[in-house]
Amino acid sequence: MATDLFEPVGPGPDDVENRLLASLLGAQELFAVYAGDRLGWYASLAEHGASTSDELADRTATDERYAREWLEHQAVAGYVTVDDDRRFELTEGARVVLTDVDSPSYLAPFGRMQAATGRVVDDLLDAYRTGGGVSSERMGDDARAAQSAMSRPLYLGPLVEEVLPSIPSLHALLRRGGRLADLGCGAGWSSIAMARAYPQVSVLGVDIDPRSVDEARRNAAALGVDVTFELADAASAHDGRFDVVTLFECVHDLPDPVGVLTTVRGMVRDDGYVLVADERTQLSFTAPAGPLERLFYGLSISMCLPGGRATTPSVATGAVMRPSTLERYARAAGFAGIEILAAELDVLRLYRLLIPAPEPR
Repeated sequence: MATDLFEPVGPGPDDVENRLLASLLGAQELFAVYAGDRLGWYASLAEHGASTSDELADRTATDERYAREWLEHQAVAGYVTVDDDRRFELTEGARVVLTDVDSPSYLAPFGRMQAATGRVVDDLLDAYRTGGGVSSERMGDDARAAQSAMSRPLYLGPLVEEVLPSIPSLHALLRRGGRLADLGCGAGWSSIAMARAYPQVSVLGVDIDPRSVDEARRNAAALGVDVTFELADAASAHDGRFDVVTLFECVHDLPDPVGVLTTVRGMVRDDGYVLVADERTQLSFTAPAGPLERLFYGLSISMCLPGGRATTPSVATGAVMRPSTLERYARAAGFAGIEILAAELDVLRLYRLLIPAPEPR
């Protein structure tokens, strides 16, 4: 995903009409992406190349008339090309972005993410009125599948190939072996990636969602990677002490981040390492802002803030967690503060939670 998205953009009054019309076109295209992804139309075009609507419908067991209208929409939108024989073919850019599940540019899951929030729009409005929340369970499989699909190429690739090796102290610690706990692991791609890159490390992935834990176990088995996955609240106590604890893109979702980080402080050795990855927000609120900040706020109002408030009580952090907020949580949990690392992971900022020196005896 392109990450140079911090430049502020502020439409004047004359631009609002064009902005909303462009958003309407984008929403329609995102629905078409969702349909093409779920019905197998993109995958079929990627595998078989130029196709007529009859061929595509036959291969995917779908209706030809709908397939034809979808193909024509994709052609006028520029995702596919069409020749004089009405054969439609994915552009190379569309093939990568919409079908290559191992590419960091794979963005088709955004369609599923948007569908998940659209499915519970009335619940969201009720939550806005009452101060309640909307759990990920109510958003259904699309939300979980989208998160899993978006994180897979990021963690299996850049995380272990570029980011962790660029943090010398953590890289050296992992190469020596030891025990690592990956809290809020979701479908397990971060745990699997680290276990595969550092086979001498014993990796435990922990998540509170049973379907995610089941998927994580299947993912690890499919890749032949030895990881233990545990269904548990991240704030629950663990026996023993860990050399490394990681929390990838989950702290802002926690209803009680201080409680979880307090548990983390008790889990990690005094000479260990705590790594947090969360949204690469602006350092302070500034409006107007660029597309990346708008994306984070969009995710917050539709998924992250309602999800966090589905548990009571909740601090209601939301997706736009700035470094100052994490610093406050970390210090309240017994850490000495945070360090913003130079390494970045796509749209994520990386932090080290600083472990205070032990008091002299």
